[in-house]
Amino acid sequence: MNTAINLKKKAAKLKETWSPRVLGEIDDSYAKIAKLKGSLAWHKHDNEDELFLVIDGHLKIELEDDCIELGPGEMYIVPKGVMHNPIAEEECSVFLIERKSTQHTGDLDLERTKSIEEQLKPI
Repeated sequence: MNTAINLKKKAAKLKETWSPRVLGEIDDSYAKIAKLKGSLAWHKHDNEDELFLVIDGHLKIELEDDCIELGPGEMYIVPKGVMHNPIAEEECSVFLIERKSTQHTGDLDLERTKSIEEQLKPI
């Protein structure tokens, strides 16, 4: 790919919430974008860290013993094995970096869990 990716424009094209889409690959990781609203679920990724960067809106990441609040341009890395629950009280757009092995909802299989095949669909 020889073009720049405008994260705000890509996020504006997303129709579903909690349905990450892959923008590209970085070695053994994917660069993803997602639109969030509401609460996902308490979950963890046993073997992978997860980077959240807020593009628009505000994101709260509940941890077992803390709560991280992020605004536009702010990021947080959830360490592997840490229980967390992302919450967007209002619609929020995020950029994610996750290993290719990262399961969308970690150790849970929920109705809203998206497979990697679904995440690879073009926006």
